[in-house]
Amino acid sequence: MTLEQLKIFLEVARLEHVTRAAETLHLTQSAVSAAISALEARHGVILFNRVGRRIGLTEAGRLFVDEARAVMERVRAAELALADLGGSASGVLRVHASQTVASYWLPSRLVAYHERFPRVDLRLIVGNTQGAVEAVVRGEADLAVVEGEVVVPDLQRSTVAEDRLVLVVGRRHAWADGRKLVASDLLETNWIMREAGSGTRAAFESQLSSLGLDPQALSVVLEMPSNEAAMAAVEAGLSATVLSSRATQFHSMAGRLHVVDFPMPLRRFSAAYHSERHVTRALRSMLDLLDEDFGDEGLAGVAGAG
Repeated sequence: MTLEQLKIFLEVARLEHVTRAAETLHLTQSAVSAAISALEARHGVILFNRVGRRIGLTEAGRLFVDEARAVMERVRAAELALADLGGSASGVLRVHASQTVASYWLPSRLVAYHERFPRVDLRLIVGNTQGAVEAVVRGEADLAVVEGEVVVPDLQRSTVAEDRLVLVVGRRHAWADGRKLVASDLLETNWIMREAGSGTRAAFESQLSSLGLDPQALSVVLEMPSNEAAMAAVEAGLSATVLSSRATQFHSMAGRLHVVDFPMPLRRFSAAYHSERHVTRALRSMLDLLDEDFGDEGLAGVAGAG
């Protein structure tokens, strides 16, 4: 068994497709097929069911996935430890970020980091809070930078900025007239919500619960996978949504969205990493950089809230 065979096995298992795995690994299809066949023949086990053009893990294959991932994670940890012995920050740093963080707060920090540590290969994946945190837990990311609370065993979390949520509506909505709302008013309109797993949605639902309202009582007509989609839907109709003030600022200044007079909470942007994995120089340098301007730029973003 070789590390290359394990790498190929995991990619085929992830995609359940030999050709696509070959493309992502920059190998020929025959090379990928040969590696899987050699692994199966050497250990006398069938890892994949092959039915026509389709391929899927057998029970043995499913059991082997976790073991293969663990081996590859240990190899990566050893490589990172050796890279750290070389002195300055280097190697690969995999950052997973939630959409609000990645779109409106993190980019300038990534640019500053690259300028300070050009030897580090930064890789950014954008998703939602839940997905980013799970990627760190699984070892697929070194760092998650997300909005909202992170309460997961084995993860270390630090606050790197603060952010305010705002309730916004389009120009045609009755609430655009500047009236002040009370909690019960929230049940009297339709809502556009971010998807389940979004830190923005979780924070809003927590706020509703603190006000004695059941989040399930809201009339949710659409769930959107991004801030931009949610804003576009609200602008076009008669629904409301709750998003970061950072996301809505341009649209509200342009008069396309109206911030409703209703108190919304501050929330935290958090950086989270796995406490049981080696903290590389690259990761430590990123954590230090993100922490530098908390209290200056982080709070300035809150002060500018609509």
